[in-house]
Amino acid sequence: MTLSSAVYGYVASFILVAVATLACEILHLFFLPINLLMIYLLTVVLVALKLGLKPAISAVTLSGLTYNYLYVPPRFVFNFLDKEYLATFFGLFATGVVISSLVAKLAERAEVLRVREAETACLYHLSRALAAAGDTTSILRSVVSSIEGSINTPIALFLPSDKQLEMSVSSKEFSLNQQEIDVALWSFQNNSTAGFGTDSHNTGKRIYFPLRAQTKTGGVLAIDFDENSPFSFDQIFRLGEAFATQTAMALERVNLLNLAEQAHILRSRQNLERALLNSVSHDLRSPLATITGVLSSLLENGDHLSEQVRRDLLENAKEEAARLNRFVGNLLDITRLEARATILKMEPCDIQDLIGCSLAAIDRKLKNRPVDVKLATDLPMVDMDMVLMNQVLINLLENALKYSPPNSAVDISAHCNHDYLVLQVADLGPGVPENELNKIFEKFYRIPVPESAKGTGLGLSICNGIVEAHRGKIWANNRVGGGFMVTVEIPLTDAHREKDSTHG
Repeated sequence: MTLSSAVYGYVASFILVAVATLACEILHLFFLPINLLMIYLLTVVLVALKLGLKPAISAVTLSGLTYNYLYVPPRFVFNFLDKEYLATFFGLFATGVVISSLVAKLAERAEVLRVREAETACLYHLSRALAAAGDTTSILRSVVSSIEGSINTPIALFLPSDKQLEMSVSSKEFSLNQQEIDVALWSFQNNSTAGFGTDSHNTGKRIYFPLRAQTKTGGVLAIDFDENSPFSFDQIFRLGEAFATQTAMALERVNLLNLAEQAHILRSRQNLERALLNSVSHDLRSPLATITGVLSSLLENGDHLSEQVRRDLLENAKEEAARLNRFVGNLLDITRLEARATILKMEPCDIQDLIGCSLAAIDRKLKNRPVDVKLATDLPMVDMDMVLMNQVLINLLENALKYSPPNSAVDISAHCNHDYLVLQVADLGPGVPENELNKIFEKFYRIPVPESAKGTGLGLSICNGIVEAHRGKIWANNRVGGGFMVTVEIPLTDAHREKDSTHG
């Protein structure tokens, strides 16, 4: 409390006692003098509530003397000899002091609660902003805006960079010189608070709080102390330490998330490399061994082999070479998809042309198997990469042919709902166990039966990557009554949605 505020308190208490005395002068004609004590007690309570304990004690003292002088007979004379009125005086004084003390303590507690509430609100705003921040940049911006808005003073955040400390973000009014940079660096290196009101570098009006995390010191928070601020220095100091702790925890959280993501990527890469090595060791060596065996047989015993045998050997070598070529192509495709190096060439495509091109590409593998194509009427042109979606449909058809009985039919259907083009490829095979439906789109995953089916386990994974690149969805399910079906959904443009809605 400053001198001017203290003087104001005493003067105000004197004025309130004077007002109470004026009221007593009016009322003493109608009430007994003892009843006028209530007016002075009420005045003391009012002074204690509004002005504090010391002005209240001065008010009760002045009230007791005034009451004795004016209303203890004889009037206008101090009478301290009459035992009855002497007890009244000391009773008034004691009651006034007790009431003043209680009221002052209540006011102090109310002020403490108000301060705590203000501090809690500041910390709540910062914690809520930090919870929504997902990276370092957004965390720094949230810290500056939240703290500056809460305590209404300029702040800055210093983060380490190449063994140095640089100011990463600050308020517009925050100024900085080399001496202040040195203080921030000292606070960072020694993991200790520095600046105004501390034991180190106690110059200026700026306080430096290290961002202490569990693993290391993440930086420094600098806060300017303004004497005109509604917060006292002790409050700013407590809030600064809490702000620094919350900021350090948020930065460490983002850092740990980045490390976890990098570890996950590394682990996924290692798993991919391991799976790739296992697949290559089998799916590359097997066709190469067949081709090598065919060539060796033709070179060593070609003259002794009949024309039919030589032709069968060459056909076998050709099939294995095609299988090897598909495997290498699939590896390249899945690598480009995972590296996000595939650029879609989006253009309006006719679904009937898409299905026709896919069937023509696998015509030799169909071997007169029945294919039932069901297309909804008035299918719109759909924006997609024709080449990539053609590959999706080819992979799904080859998968259906591979895992279904030789003479069974394959069904292809296409229709539109309000948001998507829906393509479905179904077969009459044994289906997939329910617990493996979500696994078949993983890299190198193959259904163990039938054992005669050859493949690399990349076909459906490639389909999944291409469909996701089109912002679509793909899933599989077993058909009711037997069989297996894969469904692909490709989003329609707004114009296509309106057209589909009109026809619906």
